[in-house]
Order: sequence, then structure tokens, then C-alpha cells
Amino acid sequence: MENVDYKRRLIDIKVEEYLNTFGAVCIEGPKWCGKTWTSRQHAKSEFFVGNPAGNFQNRRLAELDVNSILVGDAPRLIDEWNEVPSIWDAVRYKCDEDSKKGKFILTGSSTPNHKGIMHSGAGRIGKLKMYPMSLYEAGFSTGEVSLLDICRGKADTKFTGEVPLINIIDYILRGGWPGSINIPLKQAMLIPGQYIDEIIDDDAYKVDGVKRDLNKMKLLLRSLARNESTTASIKKLKSDIEEIDMQTINIETVSDYLNVFDKLFLLNNQRPFSTNVRSRIRLKQTEKRHFVDPSIAASLLNLNEEKLINDLETLGFLFEALVERDLNIYASTFGGLLFHYQDYNQNEVDAVIELEDGSFALIEIKLGANEIEDAATNLLKVNAYFKEVGRDAKALIVICGLTNSISKREDGVIVVPITSLKN
Repeated sequence: MENVDYKRRLIDIKVEEYLNTFGAVCIEGPKWCGKTWTSRQHAKSEFFVGNPAGNFQNRRLAELDVNSILVGDAPRLIDEWNEVPSIWDAVRYKCDEDSKKGKFILTGSSTPNHKGIMHSGAGRIGKLKMYPMSLYEAGFSTGEVSLLDICRGKADTKFTGEVPLINIIDYILRGGWPGSINIPLKQAMLIPGQYIDEIIDDDAYKVDGVKRDLNKMKLLLRSLARNESTTASIKKLKSDIEEIDMQTINIETVSDYLNVFDKLFLLNNQRPFSTNVRSRIRLKQTEKRHFVDPSIAASLLNLNEEKLINDLETLGFLFEALVERDLNIYASTFGGLLFHYQDYNQNEVDAVIELEDGSFALIEIKLGANEIEDAATNLLKVNAYFKEVGRDAKALIVICGLTNSISKREDGVIVVPITSLKN
């Protein structure tokens, strides 16, 4: 069901691989990130559970006779299967009937309660996580250098040209939503705001049918935006709401709301990295907080180009979020994992990419080229700690917003503009 206007995504190769491996593939991720469009490129028939035609006739049919909606040429796309959770078991059962691969593609923008889903689908239904577009997918990065290559220590010096600060700000405010790529920024900035409204007003209730305090959910989202790209604890989020928004909220409520946001794929926190060896270094085991796209934080904070130019500290946090969004997308294509690192000896690294063979790269993220020297010094210092326990990083990397070249310094540190990176 190929669409000539479709902009190919990095996940497409994984979808093809999974269709040749599993009876069904489930593509999960936030709303509006392109799951349906991508799935349609691989499907030969389709069924849309959420189609409102005929007073939501498709949904009622799925609830009444789930097997009837599974009939069609394979791969058959079942879009928003999570609206009728019994579809999962029906698909799993169909996959058990024979060993044919690639029968179904399921898409979902929320994780339903396990109630009503009897089996995990392990071995039959392969799961893939999809995200908003990276800069490379959106056409805002030239892709002159591969993340996998530089994580292996390979980099050729090359002039890439100047990148205006206003471009970086545009990428943050616009976000990676497919619908925002080719429209003016002022219009694109409306999309994350509408996204948040849908989450609060409708989707949060659909997750489990529980009514929650919508005002407090919005307050928590704003607190998360203020703490974007930090390791703020749940206790810190609670205090932030009480101190800045002058509202009371308890720890249990914060935890419950965070769980709902996770189920809606709104958050994409960065796990802490561990050397996995005995060491005198005590590690901090806190996740770094991220929305699934930096445009969400920018929208919640009511930011625009002028405000970000006049608030370089906030711009720095959002730039870090932008880069780490892309690092996560790129690394997922080659089996890499994204982490961050902190220990109690005041050592900290913005990002760590661990490859499938166990080797890893340490990455610092800096907006301006004037910060590259300090970033390189920090990478060398932290790697010295790793060397003490026999874990030497494969590569030390600085990803920068405003540098004009790809280079490998004399100390071995690789410098790369984010607008030249791909997977």
C-alpha cells in the first residue's frame, strides 16, 4: 500500500526484518509520530479500529466478532488495536495456527491494562518502539557521519559549514512530528500543544478508565518540562509543583500520573549507565527525564524563538533533549542502547552509547563550539575512572550544535555537528 509522498523512516528496515521473523509485528509509540503511515507501507490490507464512520462501526465489529477483522491479505494492518485489547489474543492465536511469518502489523499509541490480555505474545508478536522523526529523517541533518562509526572511533575530518542558532531553535520548537516538517514554524508550534490537550482531555482516561485531576496532571507536565534533561526525582517534581505552582500534590499521585504518561509513550527517560564491575566508584541510579520530543517541553513552557535566544540555559537543556532523542533513534537501528552517567565523585557524562558487543562511547552534548574544549577535558577525565576498573571507552565524542566541521582531535576526542549525524 505504498504512498509516493511517504518519507522513509529508519525503523522501516526493522519492520521488514521483524515481518520475516515473527507471525506479527506490533509498532508502539506516541500519537502522531507516523506509526500508521509507516505500517501502511508494509501492509497489503488494513483495518482501522478507531475509524469514526458509522458511529464507530469498526470498533463495535471488533468487539462483537474479533476474528472477522483479521481476514485480509497479509501483512494485514490493525491500526490502534489497543482500543479493543482482545485483538491481541486473537492475533496471537492466529499466529499459532501455522508457522507463516508476517501475517499482521499492529499499531498502538497506548499500553492497555493487562486485564483481558491472556498471553504475552512472546515469540509470536515482535514489538518495535517508534519515535518522532530524527533530524536526519526529517531532512535537517546531512547524514555525513554515522553514529555507529564514531562510536567505534572512526571519523574523517571534514568541513560541514556554519549552522545558524535560529535553525537549532527551529528544530527544537518544531519537533519531529511528521505533520510539522514542511509547514511554517508558527503553525508547527501548534502541534505539540494540541498533542498535550488530547493526552489530558481524552487519552489519559482511556488508559484505564480512571478519572484524574486534569489540572494536577497539567501541573506535573509543566514540572517535567521545567526539569527536562535533568535527573529530578519524584520528590523533586512534587516540591517543584508546590513551590512554583502553589498546589499540593502527594508522592503517590505523582507516581500514578507518571505511570499514565509512560503508558501513553509521552516520556522517554534515559537510564543510568553502569560499568558492571566492582569499583570504588558509587553510581547514581537515577534516570534522566525526557519527553519523547523536546517540542513538548517547549510548548508546555510557552517558549518561542525570542524567549529561547534570551534564555540560553533553558535552550541548552532543550538542545540536549533534541540530541538525546536522535541518539536514541539512531542507536536503536543497530542494537545500541542509550544511557547517561553520574557518580558520587562528581563525574558526569551526558550520554553513553553501549554497543551490542559491550563496548561503549562517552558523549558530551554542547550547544556552542566555545564549550568543546571543556567537554573534551571532562570526557578524558571520566574515561580515566573507567580505565581504573578496566573499562576503556571505545570512543570519546562531543556532539555540538554550532560547530562547522567533523574532526578527530589530537587527544582522540571526536567532534561532530548534530546536523551532520545519522545512524
